[in-house]
Amino acid sequence: MAQVYRGGQPYPAGYPARLTPHEVRTREFAGCRRGVDPVEVREFQARVADELATLNEAVRLLNQENGRIKRALRDWQTMHAQECRQPQERHDNSGHW
Repeated sequence: MAQVYRGGQPYPAGYPARLTPHEVRTREFAGCRRGVDPVEVREFQARVADELATLNEAVRLLNQENGRIKRALRDWQTMHAQECRQPQERHDNSGHW
């Protein structure tokens, strides 16, 4: 697979980097003979950039919540494992464990 570049930097592992709202707002397009209305393009870019910013914020908040839930689960598992341990002096094979 050919290495693809954006902004002078290679994509990590061949995948494109995330598009930022700033990149959407500031993107320039080459003019052509039968072009589109630049005002409509800018309005659309603004809408896309706003939506992208909203989605990026949602992803950030979900990642924080995911980390909090993982820590809570790890804490609960540690606490539960300590409560369920067999006493060390018991060596027969008659128990649940």
